[in-house]
Amino acid sequence: MPNRLHNARLLIYSHDTFGLGHLRRCQTIAHSLVEQFKGLSVLILSGSPIIGSFDFRARVDFVRIPGVIKLYSGEYTSLGLHIDLKETLAIRASIIRHTAEIFAPDLFLVDKEPLGLKEEIRDTLTMLKGRGTTLVLGLRDIMDEPALLSREWNARNMVPVLEDLYDEIWVYGLSQIWDPLADMDVPPSVRQKMIYTGYLRRAVPKASSVSPVVHMDEPYVLVTAGGGGDGALVMDWVLRAYESDGGLPHAALLVLGPFMRPELRNGFEERANRLQRVKAITFDSHMEILMAQSTGVVAMGGYNTMCEILSFDKRALIVPRLKPRQEQLIRATRAQELGLVKLLNPDGNGDARIMAEALRALPRQNLPSDVMMPGLLDGLATVGGLLQRHVAQRSAPARRRVLGRM
Repeated sequence: MPNRLHNARLLIYSHDTFGLGHLRRCQTIAHSLVEQFKGLSVLILSGSPIIGSFDFRARVDFVRIPGVIKLYSGEYTSLGLHIDLKETLAIRASIIRHTAEIFAPDLFLVDKEPLGLKEEIRDTLTMLKGRGTTLVLGLRDIMDEPALLSREWNARNMVPVLEDLYDEIWVYGLSQIWDPLADMDVPPSVRQKMIYTGYLRRAVPKASSVSPVVHMDEPYVLVTAGGGGDGALVMDWVLRAYESDGGLPHAALLVLGPFMRPELRNGFEERANRLQRVKAITFDSHMEILMAQSTGVVAMGGYNTMCEILSFDKRALIVPRLKPRQEQLIRATRAQELGLVKLLNPDGNGDARIMAEALRALPRQNLPSDVMMPGLLDGLATVGGLLQRHVAQRSAPARRRVLGRM
């Protein structure tokens, strides 16, 4: 039986427009918490253009803010609106602040970016801080190469934000695997706010009506590139392995990703159609089902994919991206050192024989459960306990009195 948090409210902010990682992490947390606690309502603020393609449980909803996209130059531009970026950011900041004012959350959980995109949530954080709302920054296990992250955050003066605004920092990983702020000169007061939750366990959706968008007739290897915007290398490498070696032990299902460029996606689909035991699809909002039914995985090593590999105990080959951040390479390297996965370095020539040999050897790899660490997948339970503690300290009547003064 779920516990009850009477009229409790959680607001989650995810700045990202491009990719699936932030959105899927927030959805996973929201669904777990409403399952754990009756009376809890969760609202997600997101710039993702495909958030409406996902199913949300009762008491979980979202507010879609105008999207922006990061260019190769590192600058941002409006995604759907043909207006100046400053105007788009002003609209986003206004929606975020007014939503927070009216929703009046007990806890505000910010994903990854302490001040949001271009500091768009600074005013909202200050306003909620004045109301006594608990402010939490949620960080994935690995953000980037430590020295690069340190330079980036120091240039943006993030340490005072962590020290002065946030009550806690939840790290969705384990300290013995990685410290996301390893090279940052943070004061003890910030270190004391860091709580390592463990990774966020994934599960197959319970709804009996949920089914994958494609059916495989034989055991298959799932090949996934997350959102797909930078997944061409891994898809091409796997396809070349199947094109050159007709005797690979399993079929393959390629999930290309909704953000892959159409010309690349069309090319990969045509190549897959010419292969008898390979299928390619663009997207499935229930990747957990495809993962659970697979016999093994080839992936890029994003945070969510790694959580799924561990949760469903799948043998995996990881082909991480190397730019613009080294987060996936670091995660894959640490996971291989621990015996959880096998790393295939994409910095080579992408020899089809290397991928084919790795696919042939995949059934002989250790399962993650063979070397699983205590507490590795306790993230959702830990987050639930933290939320319950904070909401108990901040009563719903007090929140309603704040709302009544608006």
